[in-house]
Amino acid sequence: MKDKIVIYQVLPRLFGNRNETLIESGTIAENGCGKFSAFDDKTLKEFHDMGITHVWYTGVIRHATQTDYSAYGIPKQHPEIVKGKAGSPYAITDYYDVDPDLADKISERMAEWEQLIERTHMAGMKVVLDFVPNHVAREYRSVCKPTGVRDLGEDDDTALHFSPRNDFYYCWGESLDLGAIASGTSYEETPAKATGNDHFDAHPGINDWYETVKLNYGVDYCNTDGRSYHFDPIPSTWRKMTDILLFWAAKGIDAFRCDMAEMVPVEFWNYATNKVRKRFPHILFIGEVYNTSLYRTYIANGFDYLYDKVGMYDCMRGVISGMRGAHEITREWQATDDIHEHMLYFLENHDEQRIASDFFASAGRKAIPAAAIAILLRTNPFMLYSGQEFGEKGMDCEGFSGRDGRTSIFDYWSVSTLRRAFTDKKLLSDEEKILVEAYRRLLRIAHREAAIYDGEFFDLTYANPSRQDFNPDREYAFLRKKDDVIVLVVANFAEHDKTSDIIIPAHAFDFWKIPEANFVARELLSGKLTTFALRRDASVRVVVPAYGCGIFKFNLKMKDYVFNEHHKDEFPPAHTAEHLLNRLMMQMFGCERSRNAHIERKKSKMSYTLERKPTRQEEKEIERRMNELIEQDLPVTYELVDRAHVPEGIDLDRLPDDVSEMLRLVRIGDFDICPCLGRHVRSTAQIGRFELLGTNWDEMKHTFRIRFKVVQ
Repeated sequence: MKDKIVIYQVLPRLFGNRNETLIESGTIAENGCGKFSAFDDKTLKEFHDMGITHVWYTGVIRHATQTDYSAYGIPKQHPEIVKGKAGSPYAITDYYDVDPDLADKISERMAEWEQLIERTHMAGMKVVLDFVPNHVAREYRSVCKPTGVRDLGEDDDTALHFSPRNDFYYCWGESLDLGAIASGTSYEETPAKATGNDHFDAHPGINDWYETVKLNYGVDYCNTDGRSYHFDPIPSTWRKMTDILLFWAAKGIDAFRCDMAEMVPVEFWNYATNKVRKRFPHILFIGEVYNTSLYRTYIANGFDYLYDKVGMYDCMRGVISGMRGAHEITREWQATDDIHEHMLYFLENHDEQRIASDFFASAGRKAIPAAAIAILLRTNPFMLYSGQEFGEKGMDCEGFSGRDGRTSIFDYWSVSTLRRAFTDKKLLSDEEKILVEAYRRLLRIAHREAAIYDGEFFDLTYANPSRQDFNPDREYAFLRKKDDVIVLVVANFAEHDKTSDIIIPAHAFDFWKIPEANFVARELLSGKLTTFALRRDASVRVVVPAYGCGIFKFNLKMKDYVFNEHHKDEFPPAHTAEHLLNRLMMQMFGCERSRNAHIERKKSKMSYTLERKPTRQEEKEIERRMNELIEQDLPVTYELVDRAHVPEGIDLDRLPDDVSEMLRLVRIGDFDICPCLGRHVRSTAQIGRFELLGTNWDEMKHTFRIRFKVVQ
């Protein structure tokens, strides 16, 4: 089955660091550092339950740092060519090694990384690794390369500015001059190597990537007649870098995120991706390409996905900030419509300012409508940057990066939102909890709704010009469809709730053969039902919250269906706990759901037919596991189905004979699903604490009765 790819970008150095006592430009001893082991089974399960399919572990390959690991045979780096105390993850010092900062036991760092790969796979997700092909650290030297591998630059003729046989570019006998960066520097490099951002003289400036050197793929950038290409015979750099890809692929990597891919000739990518896929057909290549005119070229030469930074990201940022109109989103998807499945949408990454920063939107909630569009618009992948889901501000002054609205990649630091979220969620603010729940619900919809992950798309912008009941500067609407199911998505970038009339044009009716009729639609985020009177070139009225979205799902075969009346007035926390307890008892004892339940605010009772009386230890385990489920903060969602399309495994025998044709199914995460018309909380954390008050066992009837309450 096709699935929506959702990548979670995380910097292990920051993610697992629980240190709360931090100093600006602190060392690893002062500020601490996250480890591979922080990604334990529980944490990875949380990623997976959030809707993550791929984890991009940023900064794994060993890079330049000011921390001294020479006692472990790792060359020490000169501090003047290291950005920050921790160093840039993109100044690689050994392509065949992993960052010792991230290991509990430095001598076993590769084994610890391999164990994390395995844990990630066991959690049902895939692993993305950075591949940095354009440049390396100035003091690059591999001490972990396999036997027989020639190191980068080892065979270079340093007397030549350019040679197709060299791995680096050299500056004709000049020494490196870092005077523009800091006076009185003591680092020496003769001859100077060209700097990583295509700076080909010996005098890089403070804004250059002065800590890196450019790799030579057979392109002479300084030829008197302009750029010239020397690809026959195959340059040694091509073979060396392809061997590095194969080395990591053999470790179990599922995808490579290729840094600054467009600064490396496309001919290399064609060569390398073909070589890798011959041995590892499943490997994905994700490219960082900013020149939109080159998108199709890089896709044609081996890339599965490309960052849509200059297009969709820049547009979304403008809309969120109020600098651009939401209707401009249409122009951006149209620009890549023929390759839309290859576009990777995102709203944050390590290079960009945090949405909640003072430099961007000041609050993470303002990006929810943009997130809904990025996730639900098409079938292409979406990337979430760790901390984005909690509204991380990135306003710390960590050291080298300064207070710039970005989370530092150069410093030893701890991110407050991640620290609290993955130690004790009770420490999160109400705003942070609401935000992460919004992302969780959007991602679950993307995975569960076939119309989203595998459906057709219809933009409604052209049919909804500016008018009193629709503002195309602050609203955006589109349709998705799979078979008989249609989903209407309406995003509201305004700071106030909006009642909007969305016109569905006649062309949509003709294109998808939509009948003119009344349909019952369910809003997937709230579970509320509404009736749509669909008519050609007429509008449907929807209400969308401020900085929010409405996601309305209806089935073309379900017209004017109604539910049976529901006469109970349950206490939602206890009623939700009833669902959890039913599934838990089924798992623990192989029984059916309770047939005799009295759910009340102060005290509730439920009875189960069991083969034997549970032990006292099992009773305690029931209470423990219930509270464990509650603390997982599982989302409670709803979906409508007709009786002919009820998912396998759901028992309908207990429904009344006169039950309506349409059923409402209640899901609690991936833990439980059953038909129910009652009221529930939005997520299990809202249940409170589950307290088992007592039990009774009827030996004659083999009935086990549980008395419990929930404490808010």
